[in-house]
Amino acid sequence: MAAVAAARAVSVGPGLRDLKRTIPLVVILGATGTGKSTLALQLGQRLGGEIISADSMQVYEGLDIITNKVSAQEQRMCQHHMISFVDPLVTNYTVVDFRNKATALIEDIFARDKIPIVVGGTNYYIESLLWKVLVNTKPQEMGTKKVIDRKAELEKEDGHELHKRLSQVDPEMAAKLHPHDKRKVARSLQVFEETGISHSEFLHRQHAEEGGGPLGGPLKFPNPCILWLNAEQTGPGPSVPPVYGLEVSDVSKWEESVLEPALEIVQSFIQGHKPAATPVNMPSSETENKRSYHMCDLCDRIIIGDREWAGRVWGGAQKNL
Repeated sequence: MAAVAAARAVSVGPGLRDLKRTIPLVVILGATGTGKSTLALQLGQRLGGEIISADSMQVYEGLDIITNKVSAQEQRMCQHHMISFVDPLVTNYTVVDFRNKATALIEDIFARDKIPIVVGGTNYYIESLLWKVLVNTKPQEMGTKKVIDRKAELEKEDGHELHKRLSQVDPEMAAKLHPHDKRKVARSLQVFEETGISHSEFLHRQHAEEGGGPLGGPLKFPNPCILWLNAEQTGPGPSVPPVYGLEVSDVSKWEESVLEPALEIVQSFIQGHKPAATPVNMPSSETENKRSYHMCDLCDRIIIGDREWAGRVWGGAQKNL
């Protein structure tokens, strides 16, 4: 209860203004039904924060039940963003569109001395806010409509033909993508067409930036506080911020197991102190499932991923052939 009482004493305005440089970007992760929205609402109310949804489906108008949106009443209790603002008939809304709008919102929330609370959601949407992981090409020079039309044009072509062309201009990226994944193959081709630089080279340059690492370029915001509901205890690598696990199995102990620890962690970030809580261990880069390209001669299939390939070889996938 001490954390809750202390949180209520935090001033939304001047109290945080003095600590502006240490105001964290709070990110709440977790599987469906773990209480992410509930925790975000409670933190937002007690710490004077605003909530940003990072769900790729909740951006669309309608679909409230199937996308599990927070209610209108809950939205009135704490300011919510990135919900119900895209026409569901729009088919070209991308993670880049999300990243651009959400990043501007985060900057605005920081400028008003408040805490942005990102709730996921969709992992690659969250990644786009944490790291410099997206390639910016030149739509402003080519014209946005032209870029979108070219993307649609590429995606209509045969996947194997697209993959063959990508192999010629960017063999490294082609080795990581399956020919059936036309959207990603087309995107990598489009990057090369628009810039003359391969998608792989773009990513290498991001990783080489100061603070970069295996997940992409450097962190976009200097003080991220990541809360993972019901996280598995599975060692962070370079540029991976600490992730704090909160156990949500017993909802009757929500305040003592989830809310109070979350408040203590966020307050430690605000005050520039190391939280007393221990971060969860994340898989190191050495144990990542590398997206390597493998061709199974026995079944004439393409396998992407070292783990998938090892499982196929050692699991006797060809025994019945």
